[in-house]
Amino acid sequence: MARDAVRLPEGLGEEDDRFLARLAGRLHARGLAAPATLTLECLRPVAFLGGQAMRLLQPFVDLVCAGDDWNRLAQLLEIRGTVERLLSHLEALPAAQPRPVAESTLPDAASVVIDCGSTTTKAVLVARREGRWRLAGRAESPTTVEAPVADVMVGVWSALRQLQTQTGHPLLQDGPALLAATGPARGVGTLLATSSAGGGLQMVVIGLVRAMTAASAERAALGAGAIVGDVLAWDDAEDQTRRLERLRRRRPDMVLLAGGTDGGAREQVVALAEQLAAAELRPRWDDGKLPVVYAGNRDCAEAVVQALAPVAEVLVTENLRPDLETENLRPVRQGLHEVFLRHVMARAPGYPRLQELCAAPVLPTPAAFGLALEALAATHRGDVVAVDLGGATCDVFSVREGEVFRSVSANLGLSFSLGAVCDRSGWDSVARWLPQAVTEDDLRDRVRNKMLRPTTLPQTPEDLLLEQAAAREALRLALADHARALLPLRGARRDPTGVEALATPAAAPPPGIAWPAVRLLLGSGGPLAHAPDRRQAAAILVDACRPQGLTSLAVDSVFVLPHLGALLEVAPRAAQDVLATDAVVPLGACLAPLAVRAPRTGEILAEVRVSRAGDTVAGPAVEMVGGAVTRVPLEAAMTYTLEAIPRAGWDLGAGVGQTVREEVAGGPAGLILDGRGVDPAWEAGPVARRDQVRTWLEALGALPAGEAP
Repeated sequence: MARDAVRLPEGLGEEDDRFLARLAGRLHARGLAAPATLTLECLRPVAFLGGQAMRLLQPFVDLVCAGDDWNRLAQLLEIRGTVERLLSHLEALPAAQPRPVAESTLPDAASVVIDCGSTTTKAVLVARREGRWRLAGRAESPTTVEAPVADVMVGVWSALRQLQTQTGHPLLQDGPALLAATGPARGVGTLLATSSAGGGLQMVVIGLVRAMTAASAERAALGAGAIVGDVLAWDDAEDQTRRLERLRRRRPDMVLLAGGTDGGAREQVVALAEQLAAAELRPRWDDGKLPVVYAGNRDCAEAVVQALAPVAEVLVTENLRPDLETENLRPVRQGLHEVFLRHVMARAPGYPRLQELCAAPVLPTPAAFGLALEALAATHRGDVVAVDLGGATCDVFSVREGEVFRSVSANLGLSFSLGAVCDRSGWDSVARWLPQAVTEDDLRDRVRNKMLRPTTLPQTPEDLLLEQAAAREALRLALADHARALLPLRGARRDPTGVEALATPAAAPPPGIAWPAVRLLLGSGGPLAHAPDRRQAAAILVDACRPQGLTSLAVDSVFVLPHLGALLEVAPRAAQDVLATDAVVPLGACLAPLAVRAPRTGEILAEVRVSRAGDTVAGPAVEMVGGAVTRVPLEAAMTYTLEAIPRAGWDLGAGVGQTVREEVAGGPAGLILDGRGVDPAWEAGPVARRDQVRTWLEALGALPAGEAP
């Protein structure tokens, strides 16, 4: 039974709790979890006497803490409840197993990180090269978690063998076993893994009020890296029989049940638990009890556990909506991850063996991706937006003020779901991005061919233009979904209330993404990462996402951000080095005005000068023109100084009429001056519209080679 330590002790903050979680992970990674747990159990009666506690813990903490961390732990141990909290973090980690390869203490030992995807298992080698950590190799193999193989380790060993052959770095002993590190160029020091195999972490979310607790529960599940198969709410317009039918059609990995503020609704919450019990769901990988995370009214937690006890294993976390004004997601995400490790990974075919080999818990791939984005946001000193365009879905991540938000738009992919993209956006909306004439029948035939053969690549310029046109619409729709997910909570008190509210004019709802604060727009997924010309990837990002202000553009060309997110928790220096040099490919930057009003065609919006960093003489002036897009070439791997002076009434991100002075990195797309506005004005006639699109593509250097004029 897990400790009821999800409630933070008084005097212990969330940042302190994250520090304790990291400490627990380090102890586990070094094989010290069991002895540290025993020592902490003995410490509980005197834990508040920091001196005695630190002397007993010294053999363990010396191995995992630097000087500042040591002092911080000493202070935290003086707070009653800290030892219990640290114990709960240790118990949330997988049980210690005999390790075939002892974790290397060599400072230069290489690390291997594996991402077990739905179709492909990707292994990367991170090793020291010329004094820096670099991405030394990457290999792929089919994922083997499904029948007929039903053992994820078959694909893992295959990927490791290919990685060893590709890099020449010895990784394996004879037979399926890792080779212990004996130096920087031999063996494995640390093995880590992430997973979205078998469709990833699949969940059902149940809440009391769809627009409140159910919405918060879905947000918590998405942030934990889940694929939400269904969302059910007490206030849905369906009877109990229909709700049971919906539940019984699902076979998720786990269920998140929420509802009621603390001290609030009780009967409805317990009734939801009883309905879930009546559905008798079975987990996807096993016929045992279904894992359920309860994050609702704490006053009825005991009744919920009793109702679900015959059919489910329940973990109780803090209420994600303790009152109408608060959304408390972090403890819930922590609980979901605990259940993911203890139940889903323990039951999935081959995963217990993979966890034995790993130096830290296996992470859901989207959660690891979010960790890497947090690091990128810190490096760029601002918010980050990342779009991952796949074959069946489109994920959008945004990092705002250090918090990661994620949305998943189902059926917005470019292979299996291509027809759904065209239906939702409208066939005309896809066709408007094509510089050549096409009938709707021809367009539908090309889309059907792609859906019948989802793994095929574009063979002609026309096929490539169609794929990239659909990519623009899929991203546009996914960004709109993400913006809706970021709207303020219903029920939260963010505006004046009572008499004060009557005297205050109603404010327009804030935008989902505050673009002027976004410093990096990152693209991932085949159409972006593998575009024949990097300028085409930049054009897709700018056309679809419509960034405002000054935004850097980049792609994750080899999809290693999840690997590095996992590595950040164990070897942050190595992960940061690879993030800075190998993982993200800079494309350039985009400068666009904020949505003050729609630009008039031909109107001069700003005057821009670019010079190499350190030069005393500014470059020639380039005008940003309304309705047009202009590209200023910037050499890759170079840094430039930008000075942009807006015309009266325009805002480029620094304020209306304020000059923008920033450093920008060069890249194949250079600096894009986008004067088309948030909603570009399209030409009315089809011929004029095609000429307009061709002009935009030519200006950005994004017209495919061989495309007829």
